[in-house]
Amino acid sequence: MKMSTKRRINTIVSEIILIFVSFIVMMPVILAITMSLQTPTEVFSFPPKLFPSSFYLGNFPKALKTVNMGRLLLNSTIVAVMITLGKMFTGVFAGYAFANFRFRFKGILFAILFATLFLPAETVMILPLFLIMKKFGWINTYWALTIPFMASATNTFLMRQHLLTIPKDLEDAARIDGAGPMVYLWKILIPLSLPMLAGMSLVNFVYAWNMYLWPLIATMSDEMKTVQIGVKMLIDAESANNWGVIMAGTLIALAPTLVLFFAVQNLFVKSLVRAGIKG
Repeated sequence: MKMSTKRRINTIVSEIILIFVSFIVMMPVILAITMSLQTPTEVFSFPPKLFPSSFYLGNFPKALKTVNMGRLLLNSTIVAVMITLGKMFTGVFAGYAFANFRFRFKGILFAILFATLFLPAETVMILPLFLIMKKFGWINTYWALTIPFMASATNTFLMRQHLLTIPKDLEDAARIDGAGPMVYLWKILIPLSLPMLAGMSLVNFVYAWNMYLWPLIATMSDEMKTVQIGVKMLIDAESANNWGVIMAGTLIALAPTLVLFFAVQNLFVKSLVRAGIKG
């Protein structure tokens, strides 16, 4: 068997396996879409229907009205955007400092920062964080939902590792041209880091959008809750287990992250490729 033929067969087999695995991974989303477009009668029909007989769109407005999903989407958007911007800002500057500056105890401080990555923050820090937010009077406000999460050791670590791969000759050339540290960061490093920044932004946004435990604890009124809590509220509200409405609400909660992913997927893939090459 020729090498080209063997390689073609391996490629075909690999693609078939990837398509099969992708289909399994996508099955919950496909099921949610199917059920959201079915009437209550079709949802509970036996045998179950994989595809609806007619595209029933009544579940979506009902999901929006049942738990004021529009307000919850607004809350999640504000929280996710603020957390993402805060994490990117602190991550870029802290990573830049650890990668390009010399200062006392730099190695020790970075080791402590790296060690925090192993702490289960959402379980260890919940009670102290709640007490601090209560002391500040921030419970049931956007400040409590965003300020504690605007710094990220992960972002700092990734940005530092990325900046260390950029040749120091660029910094020397910038200094010769009269560029200071901030000009070098904004004019040279950040444009070179756009794929990495896009990938980090996507991960941070999805993390903030999907937060459940802390918003559940830090918010008291329904007007301040986030969309992930809204899905649980929708399940509780639909006492008759109207899964068409529940799946419609789930898709509404899922839609913004999917839109964001498709908007920046090219930069996200580039960041993964560059990270793999540099690794």
